[in-house]
Amino acid sequence: MTRDGYSVRPIGRVESGLVDRSSAPRQADEGAPDAWLVFEEEVRAGLGDLRAGDEVVLLTWLDRAARDVLSVHPRGDRERPATGVFSTRSPDRPNPIGLHRVVITTVDGLRLHVRNLEAIDGTPILDVKPVLGPESER
Repeated sequence: MTRDGYSVRPIGRVESGLVDRSSAPRQADEGAPDAWLVFEEEVRAGLGDLRAGDEVVLLTWLDRAARDVLSVHPRGDRERPATGVFSTRSPDRPNPIGLHRVVITTVDGLRLHVRNLEAIDGTPILDVKPVLGPESER
């Protein structure tokens, strides 16, 4: 995707038992399964310092999301008033970037096994960032 000189490209994909949106929990703490993050060879050096036990923020591209949605009924509940999408965690939004806080359980080359990931199988990975503790721990 390019626009005004910006480009984003996947660096890997999610491998998960979740195969469609209807089977995916809305949040990780609602029964999300473990999954594998499978990275492209070209980013191998960037994975070099990740270890089992590390907590990271995973950014994904929610490729099956609707991009023309600006308001939703939170959690799909029509009893709740429509809410601006930027005040929700809805996957449907103009730029459907997923934000997932996960713990790495296994590092196997270009594959990271993580706990509690609600992303669907095949979801493109955009980036991985460490969860930072207090400044004294950095």
